[in-house]
Amino acid sequence: MTDVLDELHWRGLVAQTTDEAALRTALSEGPVAYYVGFDPTAPSLHIGNLVQILTARRLQDAGHKPYLLVGGATGLIGDPRDSGERTLNAPEVVAGWVDKIRSQIEPFLGFGGENAATMVNNLDWTAPMSAIEFLRDIGKHFRMGTMLSKEIVARRLNSEEGISYTEFSYQVLQGMDYRELYTRHGITLQLGGNDQWGNLLAGVELIRKSAGVAVHALTTPLITKADGTKFGKTEGGSVWLDPEMTSPYAFYQFWLNQADADVVNYLKVFTFRGPDEIAALETEVAERPFAREAQKALASDVTTLVHGAAATEAVIAASQALFGRGELTGLDERTLAGAVGELPRVTAKAGDLIVDLLAGSGVVASKGEARRAVKEGGAYVNNIKVTAEDQALTAEDLLHGRFAVLRRGKKTLAVAAAE
Repeated sequence: MTDVLDELHWRGLVAQTTDEAALRTALSEGPVAYYVGFDPTAPSLHIGNLVQILTARRLQDAGHKPYLLVGGATGLIGDPRDSGERTLNAPEVVAGWVDKIRSQIEPFLGFGGENAATMVNNLDWTAPMSAIEFLRDIGKHFRMGTMLSKEIVARRLNSEEGISYTEFSYQVLQGMDYRELYTRHGITLQLGGNDQWGNLLAGVELIRKSAGVAVHALTTPLITKADGTKFGKTEGGSVWLDPEMTSPYAFYQFWLNQADADVVNYLKVFTFRGPDEIAALETEVAERPFAREAQKALASDVTTLVHGAAATEAVIAASQALFGRGELTGLDERTLAGAVGELPRVTAKAGDLIVDLLAGSGVVASKGEARRAVKEGGAYVNNIKVTAEDQALTAEDLLHGRFAVLRRGKKTLAVAAAE
């Protein structure tokens, strides 16, 4: 790669820019101070936010200076969305989410050295401003025609829900953030997802009108699957960075289960592997898809980035142990709970007949089939073969006093969980 913009293009991370030639020149002459914003509209970031975090990291690795804005002010409002008005959260709730999200972002960037990252909160400059100051100093630079033409605003205006002035004003607040950061820190580049293009332009135009300076904006594409469907969702909802909301085991499995058609693109976007490594994995996908080497690399890299190497090792051990290739008794309680969290389950206690639990969990279709599985040597509790039809669950079978893993054959799993 000759420069960081070339790398971003190769990784498929450039959707739109304000003036690419001027931006390329600025980056080559650098360092450039840039920022990306995150609104605390939930208690955790999700994997879609990783695109911006890792793009910010790539620019920092190239010598540029990042500012990470967690929007204590804009988070009180929320940007407009297709599905109608957001629920406004209490200020103290949003303040707590600000702290959580800051702590999630911080491990990804360096906060020392010449181009150290800086965390900022737009509530610091928004809260002291009066409504009159906001209207006179900021609002006068915005034109209604431009604001109404924003795609999301136009859609909401034509919907049954309409759009409130609160959400309509979001683009003004985000534009003000860019101007404030330009004034305070000399920031001349804002990053964002491509759905934020209109909001980024609001800031670019505000700085041009109020300061007479041309600044830059760059958006990344919205990540989708090869079939065009939405990325980052499971049956249970979003894939969160918070391990209490999405366990490291479920997080790892999400990446491991990506389709062959998607995995190479995701390796470019979500890992720091270079062209040669990714080309080699692409060859593996083409020649040995059954080995799923690219998916394993993706799952390992992203889980390590988010949860650390120890957590990744633990979930890999758990994955192997569930299917009889390791010791379940060696798993700590949290890892085991995450590993069995997505399995079918049946409530159990010591003394329950295992054939009843196999049938009740859905591992087999009936008690008769459960008895046949025992006779054929294909029924297991915690990877230990069940040898008698009248064998009962013991207190020792409940690992950590909570879980016993039921298995029929090699791949059909469930969990018996204590009440």
